[in-house]
Amino acid sequence: MSKIKLILILLIIFNACSKQEVKTPTIKETKQDLEVITAYKEAYKAIEQGDPFFAAKKFLDAELLFPQSEWAPRSALMASYAYYLQNYYSEALENLQRYLKTYPTDKSHAYAHYLIAICYYESIEDEKRDTGPLIRSREKFNYLIENYPNSDFSLDAKFKLDLINDILASKEVYLGRHYMKKGKWIAAMNRFKAVIDFYNDTVFIEEALHRLVEINYKLGLEEESQKYANILGYNYLSSEWYKKSYKVFNKNYKIKQNKTIVKDKRGIVEKFKKLFD
Repeated sequence: MSKIKLILILLIIFNACSKQEVKTPTIKETKQDLEVITAYKEAYKAIEQGDPFFAAKKFLDAELLFPQSEWAPRSALMASYAYYLQNYYSEALENLQRYLKTYPTDKSHAYAHYLIAICYYESIEDEKRDTGPLIRSREKFNYLIENYPNSDFSLDAKFKLDLINDILASKEVYLGRHYMKKGKWIAAMNRFKAVIDFYNDTVFIEEALHRLVEINYKLGLEEESQKYANILGYNYLSSEWYKKSYKVFNKNYKIKQNKTIVKDKRGIVEKFKKLFD
């Protein structure tokens, strides 16, 4: 989900109702109430005008002006969103955690958990080989799906989880290949087995099975090698990886090159795979 779409969702959640509340307040306006509303409106206007840095400051000011009002949790969450728009992920995360602790009964927790997950998710490219943000993002998306299955963010969370699993599987395959080049066969097998155990619905399962065929055959474990070849053949008979596995047992077999280019439906993950090639 892009930041533009996130803005639209945020407008629906907060500002459509907040504008109405400003026009027809349900409580008697005091000087303090008006200061909070004014600060909030200034912050929101700053976001519309493309100044999230100023917006974050004004939202936090609005929260501090009247911490017991309904505007306080809304302002805290909007400040986190303003930080996110600036790519200040650590500041956004810190403020989101504070929001969850300070306002445990607020109705917008689903959005807060989603934004936490997105902050980790959008840190993935910068982290490159560090899987920390991937793991934390996956945990938060799973939490969101389990606890808020009917929220507006659950469907996007499921899509993001598929991409995260692809990236993690890619990392395992990358490390497995690395260990194979070094002749560290057991370490390599463990990486490819991890793909089978935890990421068997990703595009990397076929290569992982083939690599286990290769390694076991090289180590003289032909029965084990044949087991993985059978699994690969049963599930992915037309796969290029199965043809390569077949050649392991039949040295004279020639693999025909398929000239037809098939576009992978998971093409979006290609930019992440480059991190591990």
